[in-house]
Amino acid sequence: MNIPANLKYTPSHEWVRTEADGTVSVGITDHAQAALGDLVYLELPEVGRKLAAAEACAVVESVKAASDVYAPVAGEVVAVNTPVTDAPEQVNQDAYAAWLFRIKPADAAGLARLLDARAYEATIGDA
Repeated sequence: MNIPANLKYTPSHEWVRTEADGTVSVGITDHAQAALGDLVYLELPEVGRKLAAAEACAVVESVKAASDVYAPVAGEVVAVNTPVTDAPEQVNQDAYAAWLFRIKPADAAGLARLLDARAYEATIGDA
């Protein structure tokens, strides 16, 4: 299972990368995309939407199931990855390159509460 050490994670299987401009990119983990199977549809939040931490804000749908994506921190959506909505299979090909949306965090302290790679690996066990 691919769990990059430079990212943060949520127990609900989102990965989070802090960008140089202070925003955070959010996607689903390799574990999540593997569990879902071939993705066929993505519904992403609108730019400008204000999110609470742990709020359901996007949907990933596969041939097997649909799953909510949750905001890892509170903040405002500042970008969405439109090309990935046109080709959801990009998430299956490389979950960590295919970010879904970016948030400008309302409080940077929220990032400190996210899991590191080791803690995330412990939450998924040998799955």
